[in-house]
Amino acid sequence: MSSLIRWEPLEELTSLQNEMRRMFERNPVRPWWPPEGMNLDMAMDVYEKQDNTIVKIALPGVKPEDVQVSVLGNALTITGEVKGEENVEEKNYIRRERRYGKFSRTVSLPGQLPADKIQAEYENGVLILTIPKAEEAKSKRIQVKAK
Repeated sequence: MSSLIRWEPLEELTSLQNEMRRMFERNPVRPWWPPEGMNLDMAMDVYEKQDNTIVKIALPGVKPEDVQVSVLGNALTITGEVKGEENVEEKNYIRRERRYGKFSRTVSLPGQLPADKIQAEYENGVLILTIPKAEEAKSKRIQVKAK
C-alpha cells in the first residue's frame, strides 16, 4: 500500500528564507563599518520627572562644540562628529576599534518640545538635556469631594 505525502509550498519558502539568511550571515565581504550618519553606539536614556523630561546621551570622546541639538515639533535630533587622530597612518594600525565619523540620532518625545526652553549640559562624556513639559502635559491632581 502506498501513501501520499502532501506538498506544502509555504514550507519550501521558509526553507529558502532560512538559507538566504544563513548566506548573508556568512558573507565575507559584508562591511563592518556603519554607513555615513548611522548611530555610532549613541546610548540614550530618557525619563520623566514631574516638570521635565530628561535625556542623557553617552558621547565619549566628543567635544561639546562638535555636537548639535535641534528640535522640530516633537522630534529631538542630536548630530555631531567624532574626529579621528591625524598623526597615525592607517597602515601602522594593529587593531582599530574606536569609531570615528559623523553620527545622528532622532527620537520622538511626547508633546511639542519647547526648543527655546531646553537646557543642554555636557559633563564627563554625557550630554544631558532638560526639557520642560508643557502645562497641558503635566499631570494634575484633582481633589475628590464627598457629598
